[in-house]
Amino acid sequence: MSAVAGTKETPEPGALATPKGLTPETAQTWLKQNGVRQVLAQFVDIHGVAKAKAVPLPHLNAILKDGAGFAGAGFWGSGMKPHHSEYMMRADLGTLGLTPWIPGYASLFGTGLVNDAEHVFDTRNVLAAQVARLAEKGLTLNTGLEPEFMLLRRDETGAIRPFDATDTLEKAAYDYRGLMRARDVLNDLVESLEAVGIDVYQIDHEDANGQYEINFRYADAMTTADQVTYFKMAASEIARAAGAICSFMPKPFARATGNGMHIHFSIADASGRNLFEDTSDPSGLELSEMAYHFLGGVLAHAPALTALLCPTVNSYKRLVVGNDASGTNWAPVFVTYGDNNRTAMVRVPGGRLELRVGDSAMNPYLASAALIAAGLDGIERKLDPGAPHNVNFYELSPAEVAEMGIDVLPQSLAAALRALREDRLFAETLGAGLIDEFTALKQAEWDGYHRHVSDWELNRYLSFF
Repeated sequence: MSAVAGTKETPEPGALATPKGLTPETAQTWLKQNGVRQVLAQFVDIHGVAKAKAVPLPHLNAILKDGAGFAGAGFWGSGMKPHHSEYMMRADLGTLGLTPWIPGYASLFGTGLVNDAEHVFDTRNVLAAQVARLAEKGLTLNTGLEPEFMLLRRDETGAIRPFDATDTLEKAAYDYRGLMRARDVLNDLVESLEAVGIDVYQIDHEDANGQYEINFRYADAMTTADQVTYFKMAASEIARAAGAICSFMPKPFARATGNGMHIHFSIADASGRNLFEDTSDPSGLELSEMAYHFLGGVLAHAPALTALLCPTVNSYKRLVVGNDASGTNWAPVFVTYGDNNRTAMVRVPGGRLELRVGDSAMNPYLASAALIAAGLDGIERKLDPGAPHNVNFYELSPAEVAEMGIDVLPQSLAAALRALREDRLFAETLGAGLIDEFTALKQAEWDGYHRHVSDWELNRYLSFF
């Protein structure tokens, strides 16, 4: 298998990175030099799923100036009907990137417009608005997202199995053989990312059979969200070319850990200085007063935030109280924080925060926007997150956790949506129309699931009575 699909040689890291300061004219020249024939004008729907039109290179200027047109009613969460004006994606040349796994193409993100105004249902616009709130204060949210995924296949019976049939260890985390036997797919993916300048610093086999994580360097929240979208696109197609299924489903198997997407984050000033870090912190966590207040906002809005970080019915098969059937649960549901405590909702690795609740089904733009909104509320109201806890919550009973005054996150999508409706912060900051659209779609998803008769029910009840 070639290192990058369709090529004979592996590009050096950064060899295909987009040059700085391109103009429409120099971009055309550079793209031609790299064999690009079509550019993908891209956005994501409310679920975070990539949508695109392929635009022949001679028409690049048109999508930079006017945008590529889409029927808004044709994708989820646009808030648009068939009689409404066109949804236009006006491309931002600063997001231009090659797609090494599909030679002859490049990718562009941008601003979603309706009637030449920024569309308030476009989640990239929603994140841009929250980023602007920070910018007014001279601040930037830096994030590092860690998307976990599984490489799977269908066996001769149609059942879903790990892509590597020998990946069967009961405790598979960091397994050398599991990592090496999937190396062709993983190497193709890493080399595609590195070629365009995304700095991958770690690849590992996660807890579940067939489960992996590829970590790349943190950036500002918008850049990271774009890179996660790009990563998912690359992973899905590179896996498919190898005959594998790349799944970001939160919990594909009942007896295996799920696919999380932990968010590491901190606030920087205009000089790039980390304002969350304070080595004189008397608690020893190396956090500043700003970091504690931001954390206070995250914890205060945790139930509603969960609906946006864990947005599917399946997400809540991963968010369970106590150790789940896999034996270990890396998806903590306890609304608190601790030093290096992976059983708390928020871990403090020192000078930054790690939100451990979210899963790989999240829309990275919407999740990051909600994180800013919650954190800014904490800063503005000087919210106190309380004391840290460094106990193993999975060894405590629900009564013991309650006695500590610690809440538990919603245990179903329905409960999380109820919290999102009741907590008005996100409607006020991200847009009431967007939150109404999100909750309506997700309520319909819950209703459809709730009415479905599962194999578990048939097996348990068919002859029980």
